Amino acid sequence: MSDRAPGKGRGEGRGEEPPLRPETAIDHAIEGFLATCRVERNLADNTLEAYHCDLSDLSRFLYEQGRRGPAEVQATDLAAWMVSLADRGLSASSRARNRVSMRRLFRFLLQENRIEADPSAGIEAPRSRRPLPVVLSMAQVEALLEAPDRTGWYGARDAAMIELLYATGLRVSELVGLPWTAVHDGWLIVRGKGGKERLVPFGDRAAVALNHWQQAREDKASPWVFVNNRGQPMTRQNFWERLGQYARQAGVRGKVSPHVLRHAFATHLLSHGADLRAVQAMLGHADISTTEIYTHIANERLRAVHEAHHPRGGSATGSRGGSRT
Repeated sequence: MSDRAPGKGRGEGRGEEPPLRPETAIDHAIEGFLATCRVERNLADNTLEAYHCDLSDLSRFLYEQGRRGPAEVQATDLAAWMVSLADRGLSASSRARNRVSMRRLFRFLLQENRIEADPSAGIEAPRSRRPLPVVLSMAQVEALLEAPDRTGWYGARDAAMIELLYATGLRVSELVGLPWTAVHDGWLIVRGKGGKERLVPFGDRAAVALNHWQQAREDKASPWVFVNNRGQPMTRQNFWERLGQYARQAGVRGKVSPHVLRHAFATHLLSHGADLRAVQAMLGHADISTTEIYTHIANERLRAVHEAHHPRGGSATGSRGGSRT
């Protein structure tokens, strides 16, 4: 394993590259973990790079503590490493990512019977309040969906893209790269991060818009669902720009991106009683904690509706919990 310092952007606050040191059994264990992630789990290159960066730093720290093999590592060593990350100026989100890398390494070692107990099990995540993403209201989404002129070639395409994006919560890269072979009767077979496939349903309105676009498009031979006027797949940048134009046309204020519609898809589903695990599967999230952010948004909206419309829903001091006379 290379013992170079983490790359710029991955190793904030970690200082100069340390001198080379002998490889240890911990380094070899990390190499085995990364190889398994690459071959068996088919993780994305960015994820593998993040794991390598985080675990290389952990290995150096453990070496300085005199730990040479995975079985020697104690929970106190890992807790001290987390403290050192904070002392070096890493943000809470960066430290949380480091903790995930550490936890997955030791879970792997436990499954491989390389250690008898997982020393990372009791290491708590850094406490930080994750900002809630901006989510459009259902009325704003409706206005956005009505903005394209569906009688024209461009409008038919753009309307189908926006309808399908809101109906499925796809990532923009998944949307613009969608082939016709992935479209079935009310279902999409989506190839997401790490090459993993998932099934995502879509409703009648998206189906109607998609069929209308299929009839309107001139290049019938292209394997891609959404193409430009040269028959080439739409780019993310092109769709992002056109979506912003439709948002302004619809009177939707603020920055509207494809990811904002993905947020709206998830939040509106949960607000109407969808199961969190089902939403996780449709979004293609590997970890349900990523999906849970939308539960917080849905709860905030419910609280706002209650306060605005319930006779005793006001949040003024003394309006709740007081004695009744």
